[in-house]
Amino acid sequence: MPNPKKKTILTCALTGNLTKPEQHPGLPITPKQIAEAALNAAKAGAAIVHLHVRDPETGKGSMDLNLYEEMVGLIRQKNQDVILNLTTGEGGRFIPSGHDPKIAALGSTLCSPELRVAHVEKLKPEICTLDFNTMWSGEAVVINTPRNVEIMADRIYAAGTKPEIELFDVGDLNMALDFLDRGILKAPTMMQIVMGVRYGILPTPQSLMYLASQIPENTIWAAFGIGRHEFPILAQSFLLGGHVRVGMEDNLQIRKGELCRDNAQLVEKAADIIDNLGGTLATPDEARKILGL
Repeated sequence: MPNPKKKTILTCALTGNLTKPEQHPGLPITPKQIAEAALNAAKAGAAIVHLHVRDPETGKGSMDLNLYEEMVGLIRQKNQDVILNLTTGEGGRFIPSGHDPKIAALGSTLCSPELRVAHVEKLKPEICTLDFNTMWSGEAVVINTPRNVEIMADRIYAAGTKPEIELFDVGDLNMALDFLDRGILKAPTMMQIVMGVRYGILPTPQSLMYLASQIPENTIWAAFGIGRHEFPILAQSFLLGGHVRVGMEDNLQIRKGELCRDNAQLVEKAADIIDNLGGTLATPDEARKILGL
């Protein structure tokens, strides 16, 4: 059971790179829209906002440093408190060509690990994600080799940023534990369990209980579910002592068959669930203390 004195950190993942603009008319795309979504999510109770940028013209995920600088600047103009968590997931996707699978097809983004963390080195956010998965996702293979992850981890730490380790399946945790043993990751770590991605870990209580049982005791961890699993996993993570995440990167519905108004509404519902279960959301400063930022 959760400790009633422990505060729960709520992250809001605002836009991601896979949710399509045609799926929701209010999906934030431009730096201004994403910044506004971040500010509203923070007002609703999110201590952390997880940030991607998108090409304003196409709506697709982007690695453009200028877009990151604009978005972060717009957030910080009005809110110096909320914790910023930048993605490093962009640049890891490979789509094999139909005629020759070793040739990249249109839409592949696989690039050097140095390029994937360039915006982190420039902007030095308090947190950034670090994916440990190699798996099929959507129409692409996500590739995160141990060598590349180690290069990214070294550069993230050098920037003074804390990596949030993203775990999509049991093997990802095994690799993270190996990295801890070898000193590549620095304890105490921060881990995020991603549940419900097709071909990833199943979004079930049994799966979450197993992964939570294998995470080192001094690790700060959270879990979230994709799509209809968002709120059930939120409750299960809280009850197991973990932290939580919601947002339009992961889910677009406030309830079955009804699109959410925006990211802030998802945060509001998450806050109500935590409150109804006897918990209290952490403020950004409380979250900093919990995470050792």
